[in-house]
Amino acid sequence: QVQLVESGGGLVQTGGSLRLSCVASGTTVSSNAMDWYRQAPGKRREWVARISTGRSTTYAGSVKGRFTISRDNAKNTVFLEMNSLKPEDTAVYYCNLVSRLIPWGQGTQVTVSS
Repeated sequence: QVQLVESGGGLVQTGGSLRLSCVASGTTVSSNAMDWYRQAPGKRREWVARISTGRSTTYAGSVKGRFTISRDNAKNTVFLEMNSLKPEDTAVYYCNLVSRLIPWGQGTQVTVSS
């Protein structure tokens, strides 16, 4: 059974940084393209970033240049480094597989104060 557990969120001020982690079990991050998503209060879940099995990366326009997705195969973990955070980045952040969506985890809350 594949499970993904997100962590690393918190409360930061505008302009601050956070590093989110997504630890996988039941599969390996090296063999899966992985996505980060986020869902702000009252809004639909939106895609944020993707890392392919070959480590190529793509980003939503709203975060490009500020967020970086990466992975550590040894830790079986995908990261989302978030810099220059803005209040509009406030959301619950989730990770998932690209090939098939598995049940969403609890996510990790990111709150950016103005």
